[in-house]
Amino acid sequence: MEATTGQVIHLADYRPTDFVVERVDLTFELDPTETLVIQRTLMHRREGVADDVPLVLDGDELNLKAVAIDGNPIPESQYDVSDRALVIRDLPTGTTFEVTVETIINPEANTKLMGLYRTNGTYCTQCEAEGFRRITYFMDRPDVLGVYTITIIGDGAANPVMLSNGNFLGAGDYGDGRRFAAWYDPHPKPSYLFALVAGDLGVVEDTFTTMSEREVALKIYVEHGKEARAAYAMDALKRSMTWDEQAFGREYDLDIFMIVAVSDFNMGAMENKGLNVFNDKYILADPETATDQDYANIEAIVAHEYFHNWTGNRITCRDWFQLCLKEGLTVYRDHEFSADQRSRAVKRIAEVRHLKSEQFAEDSGPLAHPVRPTQFREINNFYTTTVYEKGSEVTRMIATLLGRPMFRKGMDLYFERHDGGAVTIEDFVRCFEDASGRDLGQFSRWYHQAGTPVVTVSARYDAGAKTLTMDVEQMIPPTPGQQVKEPMHIPLAMGFILDNGTEVQPTGVSGGEYADGVLHLTERTQSITFEGISSRPVLSLNRGFSAPINLHYDMPVEDMVQIARHDSDLFSRWQAINQLALRDLLKAVKEMTAGATQVAVDAELIAILRDSISDDSLEPAFRAQIMALPSEADIAREIGKDIDPEMIHAARNAVMAAVTAPAGTVLADILDAPRRVGSFSPDAASAGIRALRNAALTWMSYCEPSPDRAAKAFAEADNMTELAHALSVLAHRFSETESAKQAVAAFGDRFAENALVLDKWFSIQATVPGPATLASVEALMQSPRFAAGNPNRLRSLIGSFAMANPTGFHRKDGAGYAFLANQIIAIDKRNPQVAARILTSMRSWRSLESTRAGLARNALVTIGAASPLSTDVRDLVDRMLEA
Repeated sequence: MEATTGQVIHLADYRPTDFVVERVDLTFELDPTETLVIQRTLMHRREGVADDVPLVLDGDELNLKAVAIDGNPIPESQYDVSDRALVIRDLPTGTTFEVTVETIINPEANTKLMGLYRTNGTYCTQCEAEGFRRITYFMDRPDVLGVYTITIIGDGAANPVMLSNGNFLGAGDYGDGRRFAAWYDPHPKPSYLFALVAGDLGVVEDTFTTMSEREVALKIYVEHGKEARAAYAMDALKRSMTWDEQAFGREYDLDIFMIVAVSDFNMGAMENKGLNVFNDKYILADPETATDQDYANIEAIVAHEYFHNWTGNRITCRDWFQLCLKEGLTVYRDHEFSADQRSRAVKRIAEVRHLKSEQFAEDSGPLAHPVRPTQFREINNFYTTTVYEKGSEVTRMIATLLGRPMFRKGMDLYFERHDGGAVTIEDFVRCFEDASGRDLGQFSRWYHQAGTPVVTVSARYDAGAKTLTMDVEQMIPPTPGQQVKEPMHIPLAMGFILDNGTEVQPTGVSGGEYADGVLHLTERTQSITFEGISSRPVLSLNRGFSAPINLHYDMPVEDMVQIARHDSDLFSRWQAINQLALRDLLKAVKEMTAGATQVAVDAELIAILRDSISDDSLEPAFRAQIMALPSEADIAREIGKDIDPEMIHAARNAVMAAVTAPAGTVLADILDAPRRVGSFSPDAASAGIRALRNAALTWMSYCEPSPDRAAKAFAEADNMTELAHALSVLAHRFSETESAKQAVAAFGDRFAENALVLDKWFSIQATVPGPATLASVEALMQSPRFAAGNPNRLRSLIGSFAMANPTGFHRKDGAGYAFLANQIIAIDKRNPQVAARILTSMRSWRSLESTRAGLARNALVTIGAASPLSTDVRDLVDRMLEA
C-alpha cells in the first residue's frame, strides 16, 4: 500500500506485509550534512509467504551506503535501489534474520521538514505520515510495529541534549569531543512515532505521580532563555495526565515524558511515543507575548498529544485510511478535557464555529471525503478537518447514542482488547456494540459517507389530542465519488419548551425512538408523534449540536426569540441568536445587491443582543460569543453560490452598525469597568472577562467614527490579549488613520525579536479588509522580519491573507489568485506540505460569482502547469479542477 508519486492508493487493496518486524536498533552519527544512520532490524517472513518473495523497503531521497544480512555484507546484485525503494532478494528462509541498512542523509538541506532535519542548530524529526523513509529504508507503514533501541552519537559541545523515544539507558563521552546517549522503548510502535532530538536546549523539569504511585519525570525542552515561558505548558501536561486517569482510566506507561519545542515545524505538534515534538507557538506563553487563545490552544494541544499515548500510540492505525481512529477520537478526548477545564457551553460553541467554517466548507466542495476515505494519492492531504473535527463529532455521537456510562464501558473494552495493536474503524465500533448490545451498523455510515446531512423538519400541534407531530426528512448531498447516499442514524437532541418557559417531556412517542431527550432518526423520511404535550411547545432542536447536520426548520420568529431568551441549553440560546442575526445579514446582502444603501435590522434582535450582553447572570465568555455575530465566511457558506465577497462585507458592516449603535451605553459600561484585581491570570474566568471587553471594543468601532477608544486601549494594554486585539481593531476598522499606522509600527518595533509575536503582527496586517492589502502583503514579504523558510511565518502572512481576508484575496481583478499561484509554486519547491495547506484556501472557488470563479480557475491551472510540482500540490489542484 506504499504510495509512489502520482499513484492512487485504495483501501480495498490493503494486505499485511510479507515480513514481520520484531526489533529495531538504530544508531545515528550526527553531522549537519552527512549524518550516518545504521539500522539493524530483526524480522521474519510472515507465515504462508513464499521463500522467493523479496523484501521491499520504502525510501525517499536517501544515499545508500551498505546492506547486510545477519551481519554479512551482500553484493549489489542481490538488491535494487531507487529513489523510492530498496528491494532485497535471496533472503534466509524459515528463520528470523537481521537486515542492516546504512544510509547517509543531509539534515541541513532538508527544507521539507520531514524525516531528520536541522533547525537553528537543533536536530529534529517529523515522521508522520511517511517521514521515516527519509531517514532509512524501512517498511514505513503504521501496521509495522517493533521495539526500538536508539543510540545517538554526536558532537558533545553542540549537542549536550540527545533524546529519543522511551526510557533513558545511559550516556557517555568517547574522549574525542563526541558523546553518545542511548534510549529504549519497550512498547512496540510504528515508524511514524519514532523521534530524535539533539542540540543545545534549556529544560523545565517536574514530576507526576500516577494512580499506581509511580513517579514519572516530566521535561520540556526549549531554546535557552525561554524556560519561564514553558510553565503553563507543564501545568497543562500535569492536568492532562490527571484527567486521563480520572475520565478514561489511562495511566502513563514510561519512566519519563518529554516535550521539545522547535520553531520550524510543519504541524502543530506530534505525539511521538514519550517524546512529543511541538511547534513552539503551542508551548511558549507569558502575558506579554501570548493571548488567552494562545493559552487555550497550548492547554488543548498539550492534552491532545498526551492523550495520543493511548489513542494512537498504544493502539495505532492498521493503515492511514483509519487515521480518524486516532485523530478524531483524540480530538474528542481533548475537547472533553477543555470543556471540563473551562466552560462547557463556550467550548462547544467554539467547536461548532470551527466545524461549520472549516469542515462544512470542506464537505461541500471538491475536497469532500468520508471520515474514513477509501483512496488517496497523497496521505498528507488527508490530515483534514473532516478526519479531525468530523471524526470527533462521530465519536461524540456514539457517546450520545449510548450514554456516558456505556460509552466509557466501550472505551474500556477497546483499550483492553486492542492494546499493542494496529486496528480499524470496524474494531473500534465493535467494542461499543459488544459493550452495549446495540447494533451500530447503520451508524457506521458516518465513517463511510461524505457530505453534511441536511435534515428538514416540519411540526404541527394538535391541541385536542395534546400531541405534536414532527415530519422529518434527511438527505446527504452528492459529493465527488459518492453520488447516492443511504440514510444515516442521526441522534437529534431536543427539548419542548412551553409558553411559561418550563420544559416538558412527552408521555409517549410513536413513529421513532426517543429516549433521554434524544430522537433517533434512521429513515429517509419519518413522522414522529409526541403525546401528552399540554400546549403548543417551542421546539429546541439539535441541542448542543448533537449531530453535525444542516438543520432546515422554518421556526416561527417568536419561537426563535423564546429560545434565545430562555432555553436552558446555552448552546441553543447562542444558536438562536446567531440564526436571528443571520436572517438579517442575508436580507441585507440581498437588499444591497439590489441597490439599497441602508438596511433595517429586526428590533427584537437588537433587544435580545442588548439584554444578553448586559445580563450579569451569563458568564462573560458566553456573552462574548453572542457578540461574535456570523462572520463573512458564515454568510457566504449560507448563500452557497454566486458569492460576491465585497457585497457580503458591505452588508455585514451595515448590519453591525445598526445593531451596535443602540448598545452604546452597555458597551461603555463594559469597557469602563475595572479591568481586574491582582496580576494577570490565564484562567477561564479571567479570560472570559477580557473576551467580553474585547468584543465590546470591536462593537464600539462600528458605532464610533473615531479610533480614539481603540488607540487608548492599545496604549493602556498590559497583556497580549488586549494589545493584539486593540491593534486588530485599529488596523481593520481605522486602517487609514495615523493612530492605526503608528500602532502597527510600534507593535512591530516592540516585538521585532519575538518570532511568535511577529506572526500575530503579520497576520493582523494580512487580514485588513480591502483590495489594497495585497500590496501590503507583497511589501511585508520583502521585510527582513519575514522568513520564507519558516512555516509559521508563511501561514501568518500568506496563509492568513488567502484564508481569512475575503475582500483582499478575492479581488475582482483576480490579482489575489495570481499572487497565491506564484507563492504556491515557490513554496512547493521548499516545503510541499505547507504549500498544500495554504492552497486549500481555493477549495470553494466554484461558489464564487462567475468572474471571480473564472479567474480563480485560471490560477489553479497556472499552478497545475508548473513543473516540477509535488504530489501534495498536484493532488489538490487536480481534485479542485476535476470535481
